[in-house]
Amino acid sequence: MLALIGFGVMLALIALRAPIGLSMLLVGAVGYTQLSSGAAFMAYIKTNTYHQFANYTLSVIPLFILMGALAERAGIARSLFKASEGLFGRFRGGLAMAVIGACTAFGAICGSSVATTATFGRAALPELRKYGYDHGFATGTIAVGGTLGILIPPSVILVVYAITTEQNIAKLFQAALIPGLLAALFYCITIAIMVRRNPALAPMAEPVVTELAPQPMWPKLVAGAILAASAAQWARGALDWDDALKFAALAGLVVLVDASVMPAIALAVVVVGGIYGGVFTPTEGAAVGAIAMLLIGVGQRTLSLRDVLEALRQTAETSGMIFIILLGAEVFGAFLALSRVPTLAAEMVGASGLSPYMVLIAMLAFYILLGAVMDELAMILLTLPVFFPVIQGLDFGFPADEVAIWFGILVLIVVGIGLTAPPIGLNVFVINAMARDVPITATYRGVLPFIAADIIRLALVLAVPGIALWLVRLLA
Repeated sequence: MLALIGFGVMLALIALRAPIGLSMLLVGAVGYTQLSSGAAFMAYIKTNTYHQFANYTLSVIPLFILMGALAERAGIARSLFKASEGLFGRFRGGLAMAVIGACTAFGAICGSSVATTATFGRAALPELRKYGYDHGFATGTIAVGGTLGILIPPSVILVVYAITTEQNIAKLFQAALIPGLLAALFYCITIAIMVRRNPALAPMAEPVVTELAPQPMWPKLVAGAILAASAAQWARGALDWDDALKFAALAGLVVLVDASVMPAIALAVVVVGGIYGGVFTPTEGAAVGAIAMLLIGVGQRTLSLRDVLEALRQTAETSGMIFIILLGAEVFGAFLALSRVPTLAAEMVGASGLSPYMVLIAMLAFYILLGAVMDELAMILLTLPVFFPVIQGLDFGFPADEVAIWFGILVLIVVGIGLTAPPIGLNVFVINAMARDVPITATYRGVLPFIAADIIRLALVLAVPGIALWLVRLLA
């Protein structure tokens, strides 16, 4: 009963605009003291806070945030959008598809949904307006494109989930890749259907690149070096024919891809590929990415000292906010553990006779409702102490560690829905703050078809767990 009262008080504090981390910390501290004692709580908070924040794995969060902040200020987003514009611009709705394509690539070096939304609000919204796109459709597309910042690994939300549930970060990144790419594909299909049903959303006066800017020679030199090296290895018998063809395809990609986005693509391949391939840990990969992004920006002369200092300030602010929420969630979780709510919930579910999938569907439906009124990070940290033990106690027909990874991806998809769903939709508020002349109701109408696509994707990953687990099993 005390735990239920604590939940109610905490939600009331959040509704009154109290900081989420401090709300969880305050309620957790009072509840812990009531169930134990003030001296016991002081002993707990004295040691636990240090051990939690001295966790080496937590350093991955500010490093990924720094990489995204530097990429934003280095103009990477605008280059990605322009390259996608050249690829999709000839189609009706092509600029909207270009936003989705650029957000997908940017998500591989950012990891933050809000940062991705804000970045492309500045980079893409003026272009969409210029070519007569419906304002609600344009802002809605950018809002849902921003969710790719957490769906495409690396993802700060997945890092927090991994730390909270003690799962492998690299495996969660592997599991998120295919569902994240499916999101981009489903969004593009949704755009194609929307503009076909209502051509007024996206006029055909699309920008078509008629005159290509002179391309530098270095992509051709790199492609030539790849071809020469692979041919030499093939001649020596060190490569079979299939591997030689793969290197030839890589060389062709280097030539075809716009040179302005090659640094961003190379960075994403190095960071994500290095983590997937076991070359370095996620924390090391985040450090490599942050340093490489700094060198790219300085080398291209797109990052000034002021930009770097601003990126560091933004990283410190965002990391501080996340760490306060993590501390509040830890204290609140300890309070729930003392109240035995997770244990009792698991026992009730076990005695209910419901199938594991029915329990999981009920949890996901609750997440969707909760995501409409609560911040995604707080939502995950608030519910995991109760939901995760229940999920671990259910039999889905495959190992418990794979169930934990699959559940994390399902939660990530639901969080993406919560970022755009009314009445809160954090991404909608971000883009609305940048386009104040567009009614927020118009933006919500613009995102509704994409939410329908997300629900279809959620059902697909729920029905076929292999979509999330295939790459994990392949790379194991």
